[in-house]
Formats: sequence, structure tokens, C-alpha cells
Amino acid sequence: MAQEAKTRQEAARLDALEKKIAALINSNPKLAEFGSQIQLEKTTDGLHIQIVDQQNRPMFDAGSSLVKPYMRDILREIGMALGDVENRIALAGHTDATPYGSGERGYSNWELSADRANASRRELVSGGLPDDKLRRVEGLASSRLLRPEAPTDPINRRISIVVMTQAAEDRMAPTALPAAAPKPAPAPAAAAVETSMAPALQIPADVTKSSPGSGG
Repeated sequence: MAQEAKTRQEAARLDALEKKIAALINSNPKLAEFGSQIQLEKTTDGLHIQIVDQQNRPMFDAGSSLVKPYMRDILREIGMALGDVENRIALAGHTDATPYGSGERGYSNWELSADRANASRRELVSGGLPDDKLRRVEGLASSRLLRPEAPTDPINRRISIVVMTQAAEDRMAPTALPAAAPKPAPAPAAAAVETSMAPALQIPADVTKSSPGSGG
């Protein structure tokens, strides 16, 4: 029963947070202008906040992790709204399926999405999100498209912020390694041999000589 009560309290907190952010978007002129690019959705993992690209309104410079000024405003306002949340947060960068440039030095959409996630993290923290609230920051490239049927659609380029439930955070925790098997007890020491009773071996001198052609 205690766990059920805790789950209900957590759900109520996330409901309140969703309403708080929705109200913030509607009341803040800077955010209201870009409201169509901010998506809120509750799932079993928690509250998802997604900031998506539009055709003529990218969040970052092309092929770069440099945050556009309007995107900086959005992230800092969201960071302020998340400043007092009890739940931990996961942050991910996503690209569309268009390959990154020439892939010079192996740089790809994986690195680009990770760099954009970290650039977004810095803006959230600047807005007031405690850095220790972040549980994970990662780049997912185009591995989780928002519109799989249109892999190059700009909406696939996004930053996703998840205010996680405790259950989702627990699933993210690394699995404990199995305990090491106990070491077997050492065998009892062999009885000491009385060397005084056994005469030393007498090895003939010719046995100790190496035969011609043998290895050293």
C-alpha cells in the first residue's frame, strides 16, 4: 500500500509539472511563439518534453551543436521550471537519417547528437536545473525517429527531456554483478619429509652433459 501511495504522489507531481510547463509556454511571449515546437506527453517512463525542429526554424546551426538564440531561451525557461523537481532527468539528442556531411575523422550523427545533448544540458543548467538531477545525457542519432515513415523529416531532429518516474530510473540502474564464488579452502599441508633420512641423489657426471645437438 505504501508503494501505491508513493506512485500516486509521483503521478500527481508529474501532472502538476506538465500543467506548470504548459502554462509557462502559454504565458511567456518568447515561448508562446515557438509553442508548436514544444511537445509534452506523459508515458509510463514519466513526463516527456520534446523540442523539435521545423523546416524553417532549426534549433541548432546546420551540422553544428551551436544553440540558436530562441532555443537557448526555451531551454533556460524549462531549466528554471525543472529546478525544484524531485525526480531525476534523462536528456537525449536526436538527428534525422540524413548522413552527417563527409564523415570527416569519423564524426557522424552519433557524435553530433551527443554534442547537441550536452549543449542543451548546459543551457538547462544555466536556467536553474541542478546538474546532479541529470541521470543520463546521450546522443541517439537517428536510432529513434519520431516519424519512421519520413526519416529525413526535420521533426526527427529534436532534444528530448524525460522527467523520469522512480520505476524508470530503477530500470536504468546498472545490473549488479553476481557475487564472486567463494575460494576453496586451501588443501592441508603435506607432512614434512625428513631429509636427513633420505640420502642425496647421486647423479653421474655424464648424465648432466648435454648431448650433441640438443637445445639450450
